Parts: sequence; structure tokens; C-alpha cells
Amino acid sequence: MKTRKLTVYWLLAVLGVLLISIYPLMMGVRVFVDMIRDGTVMQENYPKYVIPYTPIAFAVILGVLVLPLFVKLLKRFAFVGGAVLSVGAFFGIELLFEEWIIVTAEETVTKLEAWQMAMCYQPPGGWGTTVTEYKQLTAVEVLMGEYDPMFKLHFYMISVVLILAILNCLYGFAQMVRTGDTHRRKALILQAVAAALFLGLCILACFTAFYRDGSITVSPLSASLMSAFFILLGVTLGVFVGSLVIKRRRAAAVWIPAAASAITTLLMYVGEMILLHGHLYRYGEGIFFAGLPGIVLAPVDLLVILMSGAITFVLMRLITRERGKENA
Repeated sequence: MKTRKLTVYWLLAVLGVLLISIYPLMMGVRVFVDMIRDGTVMQENYPKYVIPYTPIAFAVILGVLVLPLFVKLLKRFAFVGGAVLSVGAFFGIELLFEEWIIVTAEETVTKLEAWQMAMCYQPPGGWGTTVTEYKQLTAVEVLMGEYDPMFKLHFYMISVVLILAILNCLYGFAQMVRTGDTHRRKALILQAVAAALFLGLCILACFTAFYRDGSITVSPLSASLMSAFFILLGVTLGVFVGSLVIKRRRAAAVWIPAAASAITTLLMYVGEMILLHGHLYRYGEGIFFAGLPGIVLAPVDLLVILMSGAITFVLMRLITRERGKENA
């Protein structure tokens, strides 16, 4: 009976992942067809976020397909094997796309990696809108490759966190069906909610770039969405770590995820700093929003980092509360 339920679960998981991957897969097919037919992708036909979302979709689909097999072959290391394979597939496809896909805009021909960098620098209205002093590179310099490839750090972080979070949920719930052990149930439900919210913000960012207009000082709406994005990234990773250490002593099951969450949010700021050549977007004017000497981060940025860790701390305390009562 459990075997039948598990088979149905994995079939539904594969179907669900395929359904939510339709759009990124279609983007990948579109650029693949253009490259085979024309040897390039014209600017007007280029789906802006084919990377990293098409490689993410392929990686998650692969992970869902191999996890049932790895459960039999690798036993308790099944998730580790599936995660390593999926993340490896992501980077393989991502790097292939970056090097193989060529984008043509008017008389400019460039690799997808450089074009993606140009998209990161470009305000929603195009290069004709405000390009403030902090943008040290011109459009031509970006497209000619005069940039730091480390700008992709935050793209890669977002991608890996999404892959791990989604696979962790699917594998964790499958293990509950297979073994009947529900000790991770609350953590997995929390993981699913955090991952869904974070993915939703990622999709919103694709279509709106959080309403940034090219200025280093963003609007209150943009600042709120960016802060929520940074916090949710940290919380998603923190809850992932929490689901893995849930059986440890309560202090470790709370503090380790909280630390992981805060560190992840800090690294996201580092990625943004690399992208903006030592600068960060500013959420307003005044001391609270100005960078501190020597570290670039403003007090509001430190607050965002601390909030990421604090929210994870509170969530993990809540889902480990019953164990604390038992130990009392």
C-alpha cells in the first residue's frame, strides 16, 4: 500500500514540476531553435531571464526524476546525491547557455553572459533613461565584456537555494509517505511556504525589476520589495538548514538555521555590491540609509540581515516548541 502511495506521489511530483516549468522550458526551446536555425538570438526574441530560470527548471526536473532511484541506490544519502546531481546539472546547463548562446542587437553581437550583464545594468526604460554616476560601465563596455564575471554570484545563490528548497520539500514529503516518520513535517511545510513566496518574488522581479528606474536611490515600494526579497532568500535557506538539523538539540536546531539565514542575506548584499562596483542601492536619504564607513552597508541593510536571521530564529523556535516542553 505504501509503495503504491509513494509511486502516485512521485508521479504527481513530476507532473507538478513539469507544469510550473512550462514557461522557463519554452524560453529555453525558443533560444535553442534560434541558435540552431540562425546561429544567434535577436534582441527582440531574447527572453530576458532564460538564465538562470531555464537551467533551474531542468535541474529540478532531473532531481525529481532521479530521487526515487537514488532512494533505492543511495539509501539515506539519496537527497545528497540528488542535490549534487541537480546543482551540477544547473551549472552545466547555465555555463553552456552563457557561452553558447549569442545575442545580436543592431550591430552588437555578444555572448549571453555579457548580454545578461547588460540587462542587469539597463533601467526598465532602456539606456535612454537616467544612468547615474555609480554605473561605472557604459552599455558598450558591458557588451564588450569589460565587467567582473563575479556579478553572477547572486544569480547563482538564488538558483541553488531554489533548487535545494524545492527538492528538499519533494524528498522530505516522500520520506514521510514511505516511512511514516513525521518529525520533519512542520519544517517541510514551512520550507514549502518560504520557497513558494520566494519564487513568487523572483517571478515578480523578472517582470518589474522591483520598479527600479536606474537611480541608486530607489522608491519606498522598490526598497520594500528588495528588502523582502533579501529576507526571504535568507529565510528559505535558513529553514532548509533547519529541516536538516531538526533532530539536534533545540539550541542548535534554532541558532544554526538563524545564522545560515543571516549569512545568506549578507552574501546577497555582497553579490549586489559586486554588480554595482562597490555600491549598493539606497533606500532613502539620511544616516539610517547611508553606507557606514569602510563597509558600504547602511544601518538599514544591517537591519535587513538581522531580520532575516531573527525571523528564521522565531520560526524554528515555534516548530521546535513541543520538544522544548518535553525537555522541560
